[in-house]
Amino acid sequence: MTQALSKQVTFDEFIAWYPESSDRHYELHDGVIVEMAPPTGDHEQIVGFLVGEIVTEYKRLKLSYFIPKTAFIKPTQSEAAYSPDVLLLNNSNLVNEPLWKKESTVSFAASIPLVIEVVSTNWRDEYFTKAGKYEEVGIPEYWIVDYLGLGGRRFIGNPKQATISIYQLIEGEYQVRQFRGNDRIQSPAFPELNLTAEQIFRAGEFS
Repeated sequence: MTQALSKQVTFDEFIAWYPESSDRHYELHDGVIVEMAPPTGDHEQIVGFLVGEIVTEYKRLKLSYFIPKTAFIKPTQSEAAYSPDVLLLNNSNLVNEPLWKKESTVSFAASIPLVIEVVSTNWRDEYFTKAGKYEEVGIPEYWIVDYLGLGGRRFIGNPKQATISIYQLIEGEYQVRQFRGNDRIQSPAFPELNLTAEQIFRAGEFS
């Protein structure tokens, strides 16, 4: 079994260490290798539902986008590597990504129209760590799908409830809008996407 390195590591060391064949998934958070908790079935159904809806929409619009099975976002100023639940990539900008061909890694906002994280365990990663890093990269749109209402009350209110937070980059800073229940999702990247928050949450109920 591959052991996570206990010392601080660089991105290059992380990539060299990363096991080629493993059912475990890892990210690099400011030089620290973090093993990601195995996803739940509900989590995977919601991710799969969102991928299907987004792929349908960008194909309808004839956009040169795709969603990779596995890829990393590396902020240029950090020893970090994040593998989002849904990472939408712009094919036309990948030629400008020096780490793409060999390491399936992107660093520039022009390559990343949208990122989605689905919360099922440590909500602090999504609301604190990743929101800050994705803002630093300049990613124009970031969704946090908190279908269990796990996030801190400062983020999703009191009482806690299932919430989708959509962060839009405006003048270099994220501004957030939140959607619950029958609220229709409003995505800057896909303004005609016809989905409610409840439809997304319910994707995890079908088995």
